[in-house]
Amino acid sequence: MTLGSHQSTIGKSQTHITPKWLIDRLGPFDLDPCAADPRPWDCAKINYTEDGLEKSWDGFVWLNPPFNRYEVGEWVERLAFHGHGIALLHARTEAGWFEPVWEFAASILFMADRIKFCRPDGIEQPANSGAPPCLIAFGTKAATRLHDSGIRGALVTQWHWDWHAAAIAKRRRAA
Repeated sequence: MTLGSHQSTIGKSQTHITPKWLIDRLGPFDLDPCAADPRPWDCAKINYTEDGLEKSWDGFVWLNPPFNRYEVGEWVERLAFHGHGIALLHARTEAGWFEPVWEFAASILFMADRIKFCRPDGIEQPANSGAPPCLIAFGTKAATRLHDSGIRGALVTQWHWDWHAAAIAKRRRAA
């Protein structure tokens, strides 16, 4: 048996509804581009339930993307280029889809505890998410909200190398 062999790379469901306490601590948000349908509460003022990658993103974004290794990267990259919001992700720091976090995020909160996502009726799932969670801040406002949230964990703000600012400018010009 190898490390992590007990975990499935793609879960039985890609719908993991954000616990309300996270939204209460970090919000309010203007947009949730991949909201669950049905859902027990809104995570933002505007909630896209279909085609969120194809639609316009405005304002402060909450992103709890599908945890599918083949899809998550598109969502993370879109928020990185948007530059104004918070993402809830698994802390898969070695994954290729995590690269935009290293390049563009203002801060990362590696949460102290695994979270339990919710079902469409609002009841917590019986088991935790199965992977360590992290909250990613894109932009100064998002970094401030993570800092002020009181959510237990390790808040990391100083990992950028000298090329960071140049990389941001170059990728945003190309977009």
